[in-house]
Amino acid sequence: MTKENRNNVLQSEIIETRREMSLSDLCKVCAVTSERVVQLVDEGLVEPDGRKPAEWRFSGRSVRRVVVAERLSRDLRLNAAGAALVLDLLDEVTQLRQRLIRLEEIDES
Repeated sequence: MTKENRNNVLQSEIIETRREMSLSDLCKVCAVTSERVVQLVDEGLVEPDGRKPAEWRFSGRSVRRVVVAERLSRDLRLNAAGAALVLDLLDEVTQLRQRLIRLEEIDES
């Protein structure tokens, strides 16, 4: 893992502990434009609380999703819809792994 990647991971871990952030905060943390975040919201990639962008509040989980979506867009040239699909699949894989771990723990008992 490069130094830059370690710094991004550390920053994401710290930010995810915050309760919520504004659209402006999310843009600064993720180094994206507000237009890009609106696009990601439209694709369902992140789900803010609030009715309009000026009222939106994002969770720390949104930071991770935006950062990963941007990496997928840059590295694999995926559009927002493709990145949303990949993130949903990654979330599902994580849930299945956690379920498997719980089942293995029960089986070992």
